[in-house]
Amino acid sequence: MGEATNRQVVERFWRALYDRDWDRIATFFGPDSQYTDVPSPEDDVARGPEQIVARLRLGIEPLQDYIHHLRHVVAEGDLVITEHAEEWRWHTGEQIVLPFVSVHELRDGVIVRWWDYWDLQTLMNAAPAWWVEHIMQGYT
Repeated sequence: MGEATNRQVVERFWRALYDRDWDRIATFFGPDSQYTDVPSPEDDVARGPEQIVARLRLGIEPLQDYIHHLRHVVAEGDLVITEHAEEWRWHTGEQIVLPFVSVHELRDGVIVRWWDYWDLQTLMNAAPAWWVEHIMQGYT
């Protein structure tokens, strides 16, 4: 698949993610796909659509508002790199705009590897204690 097609796949994925359409999100991944947040432990990788969606739901589903601020998208070969920020708002009043760089590797229209680069301390300084306790329970 070409760079333009890969970019379109990632753009459709972002729309599904920020709509929190869990079923549609799963369609972007195959059984061997991997997703991780780089600040998490090295072996903390979600594999396959079910784990990836479960991991996303764990952190994102409790949010009152989840807003995407797209900055730049670069596609080269099988890679699509996105510079963006996510605005997180909890129902208890806390909020943050969290900067990200996301790297997606695609194969035949499927996201096979997704690595998110962001600062853990920035999130932890803003997140409410109840949410931190919630995510510490894990997604499996």
